[in-house]
Amino acid sequence: MDYPALERAARRDAAARLMRHAASELEQVVSGRSDLRAVRHPLGFICLPILRDGPRGVCVHVFGGFGGSVPSERSPQALSHQVHSHSWDLTSTVLYGRLGNRHMEVHEETEKPTHRVFEVHSEPSGVDELRPTERLVRCLPGVERTSVRGQTYSLPAGEFHTTVLPDGRPTATLVLGRTLPGRADLSLGPLRAPGHRVVRRMCDATQTARIAQAAVRRIHEPESADLEPPA
Repeated sequence: MDYPALERAARRDAAARLMRHAASELEQVVSGRSDLRAVRHPLGFICLPILRDGPRGVCVHVFGGFGGSVPSERSPQALSHQVHSHSWDLTSTVLYGRLGNRHMEVHEETEKPTHRVFEVHSEPSGVDELRPTERLVRCLPGVERTSVRGQTYSLPAGEFHTTVLPDGRPTATLVLGRTLPGRADLSLGPLRAPGHRVVRRMCDATQTARIAQAAVRRIHEPESADLEPPA
């Protein structure tokens, strides 16, 4: 896989090429030529890890359906839950559906904080350990930007945000990530919450193929399908 070529395509907004690449990778999963397994992420989406190459990674993220979803924009959870920042620069192209990312204004605050910052340490076994830090902050919702099929957006490492499905429709993205040295994945939590662990559940081959097949079908649907009322 030519990761630099995918990055160049994303910078040029060459969505058609990126969508063909995603469909091709998913079709290999459906046919059994690829043995990757989908992972149910604690943040509520399904990740199909296509490439892991040192600091670089390529994934397809599937939101909605299959027992996993992110909050809708009207849900209180969208404002107070799942606020996080990555240790890696993210470039993501929407394959189908609509996805919103809300920037969160996070400032150091010791007198009247709203949240504590947690470091997220991921183990190869699929366990994420959330460790409380001494950082106390105030978090307020900022600007939300919604991207639709064929659009590409970027999130720099360290930007606190939360993800929403504006209308609850199934959505998928092709994600390119490049980890930056010396950075940590961070999450906001209650002020007095202890450290805890969450587990990334791996799907079996049958479940993975079913998820990939549904995603391929939606990628090949006409764009008008994204405008139909959600089921």
